Amino acid sequence: MQLRIGNGYDIHRLVPGRPLILGGQRLEHPAGLGLDGHSDADVLVHAIMDALLGSLSLGDIGKYFPPDDPRWKGADSLVLLEQVKALVQQRGWSVVNIDSVVVAERPKLKPHIGAMAAAIAERLGIAPDQVGVKATTNEHLGAEGREEGISCHAVALLSRS
Repeated sequence: MQLRIGNGYDIHRLVPGRPLILGGQRLEHPAGLGLDGHSDADVLVHAIMDALLGSLSLGDIGKYFPPDDPRWKGADSLVLLEQVKALVQQRGWSVVNIDSVVVAERPKLKPHIGAMAAAIAERLGIAPDQVGVKATTNEHLGAEGREEGISCHAVALLSRS
């Protein structure tokens, strides 16, 4: 069996007037903020997509879904994740597991972790226990700590028999 590992990272600015979507779930920020971006700006799914692409040296999500392409304006990141999954499968690989950590001061993400993992797992065609989603604060340090943005780090492990 062959294994490949990839890591991904994404960060988006928090702004008023935008929805806050993480792991395909629409959340309410206490200050009414959402993530700014060309698509739905789901940093969790974006970091996972970059980890999957990186594991096979396929570049990053900007290569496949450029922010200046009007086709991706407001796109549902879970739909984009399905396209990345197809790229992985076309090359004969399958997802062993995903691990991720979202960095945000607010809102509290713990009540939403299960739904996020389930939504991601469903789109990848794997079991929810193959998708790790964790959340942490930045202890009021940096952009995340000042609630200027939310970031995510992700790792993907792929196998080919």
